[in-house]
Amino acid sequence: MKTSVVRSPLWAALPLAAGIGAAVSVPVWAQSSSVSPAATALSETVVTATRTEQPLSDVVADVSIIDRDTIARSGATGLADVLDRLPGISITRNGGPAATTSVYVRGAETRFTAVLIDGVRVDTQSGSGGASWNAIPLSQIERVEVLRGPAAAVYGSDAIGGVIQIITRKGEAGFAPSVALGMGSHGTRQLDVALSGASGAVDYALGVTRERSDGFNAKPVTGPMDEDGYDSTAFSARVGWAVANGQRLELTALRNEVDGDYDNFGSKTDTDRTASHLQVLGLNWSARWNEHYGTQVRVSQSKDRYETAPSPYRTDTEITNYWWGNTWHAGAHRFSVDVERREDALGNASTTPQQTERAQNGLALGYGWNAGDHTLQLNLRHDDDSEFGGKSTGSAAYAYRLAPGLRATAGAGTAFRVPTLYQRFSAYGFAGLRPETSHNLELGLKHAWQGRSWSVVAYRNRVSNLINFGAAGTCASAFGCYENTGRASYAGVTLAGAYPLGAVRLHGSFDWMDPKNRDTGLQLARRAQRQAKAGLDTRWQQWTLGAEAQLVAHRFDDAKNTKRLGGYGVLNLSASQPLSRDWTLQLRADNLGDKAYEQAQGYATAGRTLYAGVRWQPK
Repeated sequence: MKTSVVRSPLWAALPLAAGIGAAVSVPVWAQSSSVSPAATALSETVVTATRTEQPLSDVVADVSIIDRDTIARSGATGLADVLDRLPGISITRNGGPAATTSVYVRGAETRFTAVLIDGVRVDTQSGSGGASWNAIPLSQIERVEVLRGPAAAVYGSDAIGGVIQIITRKGEAGFAPSVALGMGSHGTRQLDVALSGASGAVDYALGVTRERSDGFNAKPVTGPMDEDGYDSTAFSARVGWAVANGQRLELTALRNEVDGDYDNFGSKTDTDRTASHLQVLGLNWSARWNEHYGTQVRVSQSKDRYETAPSPYRTDTEITNYWWGNTWHAGAHRFSVDVERREDALGNASTTPQQTERAQNGLALGYGWNAGDHTLQLNLRHDDDSEFGGKSTGSAAYAYRLAPGLRATAGAGTAFRVPTLYQRFSAYGFAGLRPETSHNLELGLKHAWQGRSWSVVAYRNRVSNLINFGAAGTCASAFGCYENTGRASYAGVTLAGAYPLGAVRLHGSFDWMDPKNRDTGLQLARRAQRQAKAGLDTRWQQWTLGAEAQLVAHRFDDAKNTKRLGGYGVLNLSASQPLSRDWTLQLRADNLGDKAYEQAQGYATAGRTLYAGVRWQPK
């Protein structure tokens, strides 16, 4: 298998690539001939920063937004691939889209990102934890909000590195059906059918997606000589009812079943299969009682199942959540009080007992002030865990407008994540594990004016009580045990931005990161110290054209930094054109140069892939 290593001269060009527009928390805006990105930014609202809707212009946190048009143009098969194009984010994957996937926000562990789908918490209590990214269906997503930086003072456990909020499709006035059909490399086939609309007080959005792929050989050197394909079926439903003036009841449901081939450790057969099932249910009631006061009540549950065959293994995670949020506005002041209960349950044959559970009760207070040139956000939260007792976290963020469109920001915050039930009660677990904790500082300078944007953010996030898999001794297994033996530091500077140049819109980012083990001084596994992303979008006649380049420095596959993974660079192209009033053609070419590289040692990536699809959506 050939490898591609990025040499030093290439990195000399990275500041130029990022210099297409240097900024960090720039949203990924939909392109519009009538509305500039800067104007869109001013009118855009987000929910992730404080858990309630607020104008993006009032947000101090480092936030990016991905809209449906951006997702459609990307031609990507997985959510992680779309996130990988944002500043401050990198991914690794053990094979194809159905394989185990990790998403690192600012270099932090994948379990350090809190993930929500329509406000419903998604996580797994097996292994080291974190969302099952391969099980989240991209086709059902309308919008993604990404918050970089700790947010435990708002969300409680898990949000050490950031928060990713996934929002599914919502019905609008009228009736809007759509059908999309596509085919691509490795025998990939996809069919997406969606219906949405609104009539009177009721709105709805329904979607079903079926996808299959023959795949490619994920382990060409040590595994069987086979193709590791997958198939998935996803369903989503979002139904809203305006119960009364200012009051809305909404039901959210999502389910995805992904079955895929994988190469079991040491196996030379081609019969190993995995099944990942994700299910999300949420019932939300929101009320605006007057111009000052509003409340939300949400009851939700998510289920995550992973199993393998013929080697039998199965693990089930169930998260039940109850949340009551209150906001009060008074002039330039905004107050919030949130009460929350989270219940985690794990079913796993490797744990003792086989069914384990715990609960957390949280109280969160927030204060926001936006007056003239000043914006302030303060948050404080206390969580009481049935296993670990009380844990308090806090955050403070301030922005000052230096000139029209230019703001300086500063922030500090603490965060934590409790050990997974598997880390405590499995054969490899230790019941005495303590929560992982962090302290974060960051400074930023952000500018957005007349369609141009740039910013720079510097951060340092230090984690203590880091849970690693170490040597035998504190657990029943002679193979190894989980233990609180680590300290990590995630420090870096991110530049990114966007610049319109005639009919062309340029955008790019550059990340310098230092994700390291503070005890050994070594680089954390599978994370690069430098990465650059640059792209352009333009229109030519009836075509919408796009190009993206990504450069990633070398990484190490192990904690001792002895197994080097070479750096790589890839180029992606996209194009779309209306075939008629209701039909659109979409084309995509990823990794155009057919670069062979590894994100995890021994696991291949897809190489050059092509995709062609058509979408029918009546105007």
